[in-house]
Amino acid sequence: MDFSLTNEQKLLQKMAREFAENELGPVAAEIDENHVFPVDNFAKMAKLGFTGIGVSPEYGGVGGGATEKVIAVTEFAKQCMASAAILSIHLIAPQAIAKHGTEEQKKKFLPRLTSGGRLGAFALTEPNAGSDAGAAQTTAILDPETNEYVINGSKCFISGGSRADVVVLFALTDPSKGLRGMSAIIVERGTPGFTVGKVENKMGLAGSETAELIFEDCRVPRENLLGKEGKGFKIAMQALDGARIGVGAQSVGVAEGALELSVKYVHERVQFGKPIASLQGIQWYIADMATKTEAAKTLVYYAAYLEDSGKPFTKEAAMCKLNASENARFVTNLAMQIHGGYGYMKDYPLERMYRDAKITEIYEGTSEIHKVVISRAVLG
Repeated sequence: MDFSLTNEQKLLQKMAREFAENELGPVAAEIDENHVFPVDNFAKMAKLGFTGIGVSPEYGGVGGGATEKVIAVTEFAKQCMASAAILSIHLIAPQAIAKHGTEEQKKKFLPRLTSGGRLGAFALTEPNAGSDAGAAQTTAILDPETNEYVINGSKCFISGGSRADVVVLFALTDPSKGLRGMSAIIVERGTPGFTVGKVENKMGLAGSETAELIFEDCRVPRENLLGKEGKGFKIAMQALDGARIGVGAQSVGVAEGALELSVKYVHERVQFGKPIASLQGIQWYIADMATKTEAAKTLVYYAAYLEDSGKPFTKEAAMCKLNASENARFVTNLAMQIHGGYGYMKDYPLERMYRDAKITEIYEGTSEIHKVVISRAVLG
């Protein structure tokens, strides 16, 4: 199967690479050290069209699909994993609205999230509902007198939640039905009763803020229902399948970035009178890193191809995310070993890349959950 990029995709890759090298890389250490969301760079992403990938130009997007997302996110992750995560996770909201929204919802919300420079968030996880989404307790009960949903509950670990202008929220519109009573509802920033709670202090991805969202008698008009009542869990799972390809792209990008740094370093670092690239042990490290990363990249692009072709891709999304995330940890670990003491120092990017890589095995579904998804698909 040929995954060669089209001319348009090559241009996108070139633009994403140059943007990452010129804009993201130079501030990656700063936003990590200061835990600062890169507001200016996100605005630049929107101006260049990255935040509108997968959405029709009719609504401010630039078109494209999963493959284009993979291209951009991979290039970003080579320089700054936090920025790659911000883009990858942001795209979940506009793409969900584009797929399931009414025409009125698309016209109202999509231009803000695509060309308008506003951030989107996807709010599913709760304190007692992580891998087990069925344990969700947040409710959205319709008030028939006002035709509004009254939302009560909280969400946690929401990427971009503290900055999001539009949140795709998952809540129980009929608690008696469990998952079959879960619905997707669009909530706008500034809606009375919607507040941001704790912003987490994380091991990595410091520039991508992760927050608690609190809803206390938050009233949202019924027309903000995304899709049909009771179909929220299905919408969430479909969105997560696509999001997992995005995490796969993040993982491939950080692995490629670590590999590139390692190749450069082993040619420059002289020990015992010769570059360490001449040492067989180092050569084997590089061979393993390159082979595993290329395999992970192929699996990510295959999953993206399936999504873009309209074919089932749940199993492949889980496979690419599981494989690429474990490889990201493997490669950044070996890269740090190759760099020795220098790799451990905050003056060099590998220390940050090593910390950033770990989250890819956890968010958008843990590795263990993906093994469950894969095994069910294989075993039938």
